[in-house]
Amino acid sequence: MNSQPINQQVTDRLSFIKFLVSLHQDFINNGQEWENKTLDGFLEALTRYTADIQGYYDNTNQNINADKASWQVFADIIQGAKIYE
Repeated sequence: MNSQPINQQVTDRLSFIKFLVSLHQDFINNGQEWENKTLDGFLEALTRYTADIQGYYDNTNQNINADKASWQVFADIIQGAKIYE
């Protein structure tokens, strides 16, 4: 599998834009490896991952409250949706 997580610190609007550019490039290069290749599938996974992301943070011992909106939480949700089943 060539598609790797985009490990970029996302702290503001400009770094979020850079993250989205990197994610788009990953889809161009490795889209066949994404679990959710269609907009329909991606949006469904995005919804489910948004509901479950606090569990991800808790299970990986990250002291992040997903209810406090931040550019990083948005990036984590979008990135998670590419592989969430």
